[in-house]
Amino acid sequence: MISDSNAPQTAYAAGRKIEFPCVMGVVNTTPDSFSDGGKLYRADKLDLDQALARCETMVAAGAAILDIGGESTRPGAKSVSVQEELDRVVPLVERITQNVDVAVSLDTSTPQVILAGASAGAHIVNDVRALRRDGALAAAVSTDLAVCLMHMQGEPGSMQKAPSYDSVVDEVALFIQERVAVCTRAGIDIDRLWIDPGFGFGKTLSHNMKLMRAIDRFVATKLPVMIGVSRKSMIGAITGRDVSERLAGGLSFATWALLQGAQIIRTHDVAETVDVVAVVQALREKNG
Repeated sequence: MISDSNAPQTAYAAGRKIEFPCVMGVVNTTPDSFSDGGKLYRADKLDLDQALARCETMVAAGAAILDIGGESTRPGAKSVSVQEELDRVVPLVERITQNVDVAVSLDTSTPQVILAGASAGAHIVNDVRALRRDGALAAAVSTDLAVCLMHMQGEPGSMQKAPSYDSVVDEVALFIQERVAVCTRAGIDIDRLWIDPGFGFGKTLSHNMKLMRAIDRFVATKLPVMIGVSRKSMIGAITGRDVSERLAGGLSFATWALLQGAQIIRTHDVAETVDVVAVVQALREKNG
């Protein structure tokens, strides 16, 4: 059943209006991300021209937001230094904001990257640690960025070793409720907050499926809900497909999430996901 959500249909991020539902394109500037790590590198160095071209292609395909990440958060990923993450992220953010009309998201937990990215023109911080890294909350408070709070059990290096919950939906919902409260008490306006259940971040396939079936529980918070399942192992576990063959599974999850009221779909496959959004929106039209 199509959700008649009361969640907001627009959001303002650092002065930019974003209309929902929308597609967020993934741009990893890392050498080791699970799906596209290293693809923007030449001679072991990030190729800014190639990265900008990738961004331009995504925007032409319909991405409303580009999510720029300089620290891999795949299972087993190693941490990077602050300077290395800054070097990977900030120059590209500057290039994008100077050349492309699109909202820019910082896929980071690092306070220095939040601050430098905001100064470079970014609009959103998408934090898998929900501003729990030391200094991240204060950094976000000092900016006008929208903030996406994601749930993750553990840390990327070990999060998939033995994830365990008594009730995954209740525990994720409570975590998000608590982080929203922390952020608003610190001075972040509720209108700046988005939420993400964190598929694949310290969760088994069973946990992920329970969360996916309960998207409407998160939509009921009336905060924008982001879903990121593109090419993830949960699709492979169901279909048996390799990471390069998971498009159909990802689009199926995106369709389900949109029908339940999710508003932002984070994906590597922008053009195809934009089509899904268009079809779901057409289904929502009562006079169509």
